[in-house]
Amino acid sequence: MTQVGKKLFTPITLLRTTLVPTIRWKSKLQHPSSPGSRFLEGSSMCSSWVVLAFCCLGQLCADQSLKPQIAAPQLATNNPTLTTVALEKPFCMFDSSLHPNKSYVIYLYAMKETASAISSLVTDNSGKPLDSTFQQTSGGQLGPYKAALFDVPNCASPPRFADVGDVNKVSDVLKRYLFRVGDDGTCLYDPNFLAVCNPPLAPDTTYRFKYVLLDSTEGIMKDQTLWSDPIKTRRVKLPLKIDTWPGRRSGDMIVITSILSVLVFLLLAGFLASVSSAAMGSKDSTAETRCMSQTIQQSEPRPQLSSE
Repeated sequence: MTQVGKKLFTPITLLRTTLVPTIRWKSKLQHPSSPGSRFLEGSSMCSSWVVLAFCCLGQLCADQSLKPQIAAPQLATNNPTLTTVALEKPFCMFDSSLHPNKSYVIYLYAMKETASAISSLVTDNSGKPLDSTFQQTSGGQLGPYKAALFDVPNCASPPRFADVGDVNKVSDVLKRYLFRVGDDGTCLYDPNFLAVCNPPLAPDTTYRFKYVLLDSTEGIMKDQTLWSDPIKTRRVKLPLKIDTWPGRRSGDMIVITSILSVLVFLLLAGFLASVSSAAMGSKDSTAETRCMSQTIQQSEPRPQLSSE
């Protein structure tokens, strides 16, 4: 039986099994026209709404646990990126479907949200999972494609998040706990690549993901999750919208500022060159004046003293 088909305590089921017998029992204690019966009727309706609210919350939590979840920001910053999405691996999701002496693997399927609901099936009529590829589905546009294959995570020994702060262990923890969809940029162009191709996703595109438990011995699906909530990759930013820290200036302002800075540098360099040239010229003129005065002094006849 698939994970989707497992019995859950839905609000309708819980109301039928608990509230209806209670209301009937209370109605037998009081006459319908008595004040006590009206009080019981009001309290029953109030309790019905309270239980219904709690059931809805429980149902939502159960549904969330059966879907692939995007990785926590503490473990994967900048997620999603332009072409990748980091997901949490399905720890403890399929424990009730595992049997001893059998081998299992996890398939991860991805598809664009624009794909039709009819084409969202991941198995054929015999229960075997589809081997559709990225190319065959136009990148998930026509239906789900198999994006990854990995071993079933060990629920008995999950990674310790305290090890994330250890530089020597953080890589191993993230590898065991997370899977990054779209992390292989070469498999599409490698003719010798035979494994499951996990090519980059399209920017600014919404995707959904699903985990499937496969019995490796029989080759059929034993369990599956629901499709994940829509997850959208980031959009490519235009150059004019890039955050130019610290002044948050636009591209035009950066160009104008650069030109003005160069002009100021050239003016300053020219000013310093002119000052230096003027200083050298004044030194040369002073030296020339001294040389001429000495020459004149040497050329003038000295007066001779009389013998008298």
